Amino acid sequence: MEFGLKEIIKAGGPIFIALIFISIYSVSIIIEKYFEFKNLIFKNSKIITKILQNLENGKVKEIIKYSYTQKGQIYEIITSLVNHPGSIKEKREYISSIIEYQTTNLSKKLNALATIGSTAPYIGLFGTVIGVIRAFKDIAQFQSAGPQVIAHGISEALINTAMGLFVAIPAVIAYNYFVSRMNRYNQELNYFLEQIIDKYYRNENT
Repeated sequence: MEFGLKEIIKAGGPIFIALIFISIYSVSIIIEKYFEFKNLIFKNSKIITKILQNLENGKVKEIIKYSYTQKGQIYEIITSLVNHPGSIKEKREYISSIIEYQTTNLSKKLNALATIGSTAPYIGLFGTVIGVIRAFKDIAQFQSAGPQVIAHGISEALINTAMGLFVAIPAVIAYNYFVSRMNRYNQELNYFLEQIIDKYYRNENT
């Protein structure tokens, strides 16, 4: 017997359908976070790299003016840092609060991806166990059933396990990628702001 989409959904049952909806939700998060990271992290990383290269020339004020022309997040961060009334130590504490705030914003919905990645295989396995129980129940009712009937029942049950893995693998890969990229960006931002403080206020005091 050939399996079409209709037969697969029917064989998987309610758990298979639930996994389909979970998969759609997971993909929507991945797409949303990709464009968020693209518009924020990828763009700002290029600006940070360019500014850090120019910082070596010592033209700090000119570089800060350049950041103003870029607008966006880097402009807002540098402006708030330079205008912060505290001491250098307080400014460094302020940097920590900025990065913590960035991490909180960027990590929104990432926990959902992690949860999907860790639980989807178990949901699929649960569906498989139910399917196997149903298959053996059918075998008990039809004792004359041959190996083909048994194999067909087990293959139906395993559909949910396959679907659980299908949902989990992209979620885990995307989660690890986003977390890794976010951590790298936070390190870049921290180093960048430290350099701004060091060179800007060192020049101010000389």
